[in-house]
Amino acid sequence: MFLPENIDNYVVAHSQEEPKILQELTKETWQKVLNPRMISGAYQGRILSMISKLIQPKNVLEIGTFTGYSALSIAEGLPKDGTLFTIDSNEELAELQQKYFNKSRYTKQLKSYVGNALEIIPTLHQKFDLVFIDADKSNYTNYFHLIIGKMNSGGIILSDNVLWYGKVAEKADEKDVDTIALQAYNTLLNTDDRLETVMLPIRDGLTISRVK
Repeated sequence: MFLPENIDNYVVAHSQEEPKILQELTKETWQKVLNPRMISGAYQGRILSMISKLIQPKNVLEIGTFTGYSALSIAEGLPKDGTLFTIDSNEELAELQQKYFNKSRYTKQLKSYVGNALEIIPTLHQKFDLVFIDADKSNYTNYFHLIIGKMNSGGIILSDNVLWYGKVAEKADEKDVDTIALQAYNTLLNTDDRLETVMLPIRDGLTISRVK
């Protein structure tokens, strides 16, 4: 969070409230899962929902599912024939994800994969209107190179945690692999001629890149 606390509280208080199912998922994540802070959270979830509703993407790819909060938020913008493919390497979270996917009205539109995204993405032959990257930071650039050729013109790539607690704006320690990787990734998004990119200081940083 980079805003003063009182301003941040005001912003959240004057933004749409999350649906009940996401409140329940948040509660269970905090009760049962290690590192529950990794969940997207209500405010960012509403941003993801709004972006998805504006795009109405037919095919979505999410890299990094965690307990499924962001997937369910993005699914709110799917048309009836839309599909969201989500990938996570942690098989221990699959049961909790699926529990809430099944409770949602989007259950038939959500397809989950457990495993290495670098291996799974090449097996997906869809063209995507929206991609959300929120997995291991050191592989963001690798994920980008795998998905850029699968994007429809006008498609949107959302990249989370791009400010990385503000560390990207400082000289990184040579052992800080994630910060170095994110600095390179942020430069890539801003210099690739195939994209139009805007970085937003929302929570830990969210970049919106539009494919030309």
